[in-house]
Amino acid sequence: MSERQSSQPSQPQTTLDTFANAHPARDYLIHIQIPEFTCHCPLTGQPDFAHFTIEYIADDLCIELKALKMYMWSFRDIGAFHEKVTNDVLDKIVATIAPRFARVTARWNVRGGIYTNVVAEHQAAGWTAKPVVDLTRFGLANPAAV
Repeated sequence: MSERQSSQPSQPQTTLDTFANAHPARDYLIHIQIPEFTCHCPLTGQPDFAHFTIEYIADDLCIELKALKMYMWSFRDIGAFHEKVTNDVLDKIVATIAPRFARVTARWNVRGGIYTNVVAEHQAAGWTAKPVVDLTRFGLANPAAV
């Protein structure tokens, strides 16, 4: 019987990998949930936890999800304010894939009796959003989607 070789453990990374958008002529929303984001407070050193939602409309490139996971992991040992982290994530996405539209929403867990929600957006010059399709009136909304 052969023994399975152990693989190299994953490591945090500060880069994002990409792949070609298979449908660049179409505006479609990519919605990513990251419910276990961690960094720590730059003042107290205490851990901060957040649920990140990343939404974007790709142009030529899309974000590879394992690389995104490793990128988000890279914040674990960094002390940063909520507003900075949220905007840093958006800036990295925009610099890496130049999307038509991107929104990063960070819902931070309670700290000292205060919840913080930070929303940062990017819209490419000349791009106009299409009307929103609201499926809730048809009873088709996914209740798990936040």
